[in-house]
Amino acid sequence: MTKRTPLIAGNWKLNKTIDESKALAGAIAAHVGAGLACEAVVGPVATSFAAVKQSLEGSAVGLAAQNTHWEDSGAWTGELSPTLLVDAGCGYCIIGHSERRQFFGETDEGVRKKVGALLVHKVVPILCVGESLEQREAGKTLDVVLGQIDAATEGYDAVALAPLVVAYEPIWAIGTGLTAKAEDAQEVHAAIRGRLAELKGQSWADSVRILYGGSVKPSNADELLSQPDVDGALVGGASLTPDNFIPIIDAGVRRAES
Repeated sequence: MTKRTPLIAGNWKLNKTIDESKALAGAIAAHVGAGLACEAVVGPVATSFAAVKQSLEGSAVGLAAQNTHWEDSGAWTGELSPTLLVDAGCGYCIIGHSERRQFFGETDEGVRKKVGALLVHKVVPILCVGESLEQREAGKTLDVVLGQIDAATEGYDAVALAPLVVAYEPIWAIGTGLTAKAEDAQEVHAAIRGRLAELKGQSWADSVRILYGGSVKPSNADELLSQPDVDGALVGGASLTPDNFIPIIDAGVRRAES
């Protein structure tokens, strides 16, 4: 099995004041310190970027944005560009999350543009893909997920896409308490890696980290991360407290050391 450094990323969504964000980031930074065998990233609301960055200083924890726009500047009211994310200290950005697709009209083409814009500015895109419960029950999981992969990577070669991280998040498991069985997650992750190999070559596909997201918590993290193609987790609700997020990071460390 190709060794890939596990990545545990916390998506705080629309939660936490500046003071609350500082406290949470500080607790995570204290645990991770100068570095672990597992990579850890936190994604606060944009108003907390500066405070969280300060709390993370001296630690190996990375800072992620929850969205971006593909243009550097201009008449895009309410948007944040990759240029501004870099200026704020973000090294990662979550894009294509199902909540953005479902509630804010995010399109496959928009996600593709965001991938390219982030790569230009050397920000790691965490590309979210996933199917709804209806699509899963109709047997369309791989059609939907692989179609999203195809659309997001079209026009970019393996060299440009080298930093890309993929996060498989079945929509029906996000915030519901439902989680894909470990073997089901592995099946989809393996299919994603297979499609990446078809698109851009096996060597690149073997290097891409594919995260699982969807009600990941301390009680199921080890089982999910035991799968050969599950390289980490994109964590929602459980990333909002140190007592839940830190054990998931520790599960990533165990994965790295196994």
